[in-house]
Amino acid sequence: MAAKRYTVTAALPYANGPLHIGHIAGAYLPADIYVRYLRAVGSDVAFICGSDEHGAAITMQARKEETTPQAIVDKYHAMNRDAFAQFGIDFSIYHRTSSELHHQTASDFFLKLYEKGKFEKINSEQYFDPEAKQFLADRYIIGTCPKCGYDSAYGDQCEKCGSTLSPQDLINPRSTLSGATPALKPTSHWFLPLNEYETWLREWIIDRHKSDWKPNVYGQCKSWIEGGLQPRAMTRDLNWGVKVPLPDAEGKVLYVWLDAPIGYISATKQWAQDNNKDWKNYWCDADTQLIHFIGKDNIVFHCIIFPIILHAHGGFVLPTNVPANEFLNLEGRKISTSRNWAVWLHEYLRDFADKQDELRYVLCSIAPEAKDSEFTWKDYQARVNNELVAVFGNFVNRALVLTQKYFDNKVPACHELTDDDREVLKQVAAFPQAIARSIEEFRFREALAELMNLARVGNKYLADNEPWKVIKEDPDRVATVLYISLQIVANLAILCEPFLPFTARKLEGMLNLEPSLWAAAGSVKLLTAGSALGEAKLLYQKTEDDIIQTQVEKLNATNTADSAAASAATLPVAADKATITFDEFSKMDIRTGTITAAEKVPDTDKLLKLTVDLGSEQRTVVSGIAAYHSAEQVIGQKVSLLVNLAPRKIKGIESKGMILMAENADGVLNFVSPGNGSENGSTIR
Repeated sequence: MAAKRYTVTAALPYANGPLHIGHIAGAYLPADIYVRYLRAVGSDVAFICGSDEHGAAITMQARKEETTPQAIVDKYHAMNRDAFAQFGIDFSIYHRTSSELHHQTASDFFLKLYEKGKFEKINSEQYFDPEAKQFLADRYIIGTCPKCGYDSAYGDQCEKCGSTLSPQDLINPRSTLSGATPALKPTSHWFLPLNEYETWLREWIIDRHKSDWKPNVYGQCKSWIEGGLQPRAMTRDLNWGVKVPLPDAEGKVLYVWLDAPIGYISATKQWAQDNNKDWKNYWCDADTQLIHFIGKDNIVFHCIIFPIILHAHGGFVLPTNVPANEFLNLEGRKISTSRNWAVWLHEYLRDFADKQDELRYVLCSIAPEAKDSEFTWKDYQARVNNELVAVFGNFVNRALVLTQKYFDNKVPACHELTDDDREVLKQVAAFPQAIARSIEEFRFREALAELMNLARVGNKYLADNEPWKVIKEDPDRVATVLYISLQIVANLAILCEPFLPFTARKLEGMLNLEPSLWAAAGSVKLLTAGSALGEAKLLYQKTEDDIIQTQVEKLNATNTADSAAASAATLPVAADKATITFDEFSKMDIRTGTITAAEKVPDTDKLLKLTVDLGSEQRTVVSGIAAYHSAEQVIGQKVSLLVNLAPRKIKGIESKGMILMAENADGVLNFVSPGNGSENGSTIR
C-alpha cells in the first residue's frame, strides 16, 4: 500500500457506562489493527475517537445514578479512556463532545447548514410525559416495534431488528421516566429532508460501492434508500447537549446524531492544534481516505445521515469505506448491559493483568465480520492454550532457548542452505503481502490466521530439523536452522504488531531488535550474525481451568443476582436443563394472581417489591424485573406464581414465591400471564 493520508474514526462510545467485549470486537479492535498497520506502512493517519457525552442516554443514566449529566460523563469518560489505553487501543486523540471546541464546531456546522437553507422548520407533535412534565427524547420512549413486534424498541431504533423508527411508529408507547403513557404535544424542530438526497445517495452508494463495501453494510444502505427516506429532525427538546444557535430555539439542543459525528471533526481539530497540523488536510483534502469503524446498529447514521450532512455542508470528503461489524454474543446470549450479561473491559484488565494480547487475539479470531459470533470462556481458554501458547509462544521459546544453550545467546552464522531451507525462506517472504492484503480489505480474522500460519511454519521447521539431535554431529547445520528460526521470530515481531502490540514489544526486547516498518518484513536479514540477544521469557502462560471457572461463575452470579434475584437458581451458560419426571413437575404449586402494589427495592436497579393477591391471601415477592417493567406498569398485571418455593430474604425482604417470566432471545423478560377468566388463586396444571 502506498503511503497516503487517512482519517480513521471509531464510533464515539456513550459516556454512560463502561466498555464491554462486544464494543471492542465490534469497532475498536478492528480499527486499532487497521491503524497500526497503516502506520507500519508509513501512512499519515489521524485515529479519532472520544466520548459521546450528549443525548438522552446520558440524562437517563444521570437519573438512574441520582446525579448530574456532567458527573456521569466525567466518570465514564475517564474510565473508558483509561481502559482503551491499557488495552493498547492507540488513538491519536480521545476527545469529548462536552468540550468548548466541540460545542463551537457543532454550532458553526449547524449554522452553515441553516444559512444555506438546508433545514426545514416543521411544527409537529412530540410525545410529552404528563407526570415528568417534559418532552421525551426518542430514547425516553419504548414500545412495540411495528416491524418485528419486539416490545422494548426505542423511539429511534429497534435494537432487535435494526429498523430506524420514529416515536410515533411505536405501538403502545410508554415513557421510561415514569412509565406513563405519553401524550402528543405541539413543538417545532429543524428537519433535514433526507428524501431530497436519494438520487445522490443512489449514485454514491448503490452504483459506486457495491463491490468495495461489505455486503452487510451495502445491503442495509440499499434497503433504506430503496425504502424511501424521510425528513429527520436535527434538533431535540432537551436540556443537555449543544444548544441550537438560533434566537427562537430556547430549550432545544442539536440531535445527538448531528452532534456526535461532528465530534470526529472537533476531535481532529484539537489533535491538529496540539500537534501543529492543519485539520482540514484530514477532512477536506481529496487525497485523504475517511474510514469509519462502527457496529451494525450505527450503519444508517454513518453511511446515510452523516454523509448527507457532509455533502449538504460542502467541502468535506466522504467515507471511503464503513467496515461495520455485526454483534458479538456471550455464552449463547445477546450481551446485555442492563442485565449485566457482559465481560467488562476494565474488569478483564484487572482480573487478567498483563494479558491484553490474549483477549485481543481471541476477539480478533472470532470477530463478527460478516455475521454475529460468540465469545465463551472455554473457547477463550482453548484459543490461548492451543494457539498462542502451543504454537506462537512455543516456537519463539524454543528458538531462543536453543540459541542461548548452543550459541551463547548470540545469533549464529548462516551456513549452506538446503532446498528445504530455501522453501521456508520463500514462504516467509510471502507472508507480509498476504497479511497486508487481508488487512487492507478489512478481513482481520483472515489476516490473523496468516500470522499464526507463519508461526506454524517456524514450528514445523524446527521440528523437522531437530537441532537438539544434530548439534553434536553437525553444529553448522544447527547454526543455520537457528539463524533461520530467529529470522522468523523477528518477522513475527514486525507482523504481529497490529494484532498483538504487547507481544511485539516483548519480542523486540528478547531479540534486541529496533521497531521496524512493514517493508522490512519478509527479509531473513533482520538479525545480524553475532549480535547478542536479550533474555528469553515465556510469551504466554497457560490459562488454567480454575481461572475460567471463576469467570463463568462470576458471570452467572451477576446475572442471577441482577435479573432473577427472586429465584435461588444459578443460570447455566447456554445449556439445556435436565429432563424431569411428571412427579417432579407435580411438586410445583403454581397459581394465578394479580399484582396489587409495587415499589422499587431501595439501592437496587433491577428489583421490585410486589404484593400479589392470590384470592385467599396476599404474598410479598421480590422480582428482578425492574429493567423491563416499572412499578407503575405492573400494578393490575395478572401473573403466574410459584407459591411453594422456599422463602428467601432478598435485600432484607422475605420473598415468598417466584413470578414466572418468559425470556425472549434478547434477554427481555415478559409475564407468563393467565387468561382474564382465571380467578386469583386458580391452580395452573
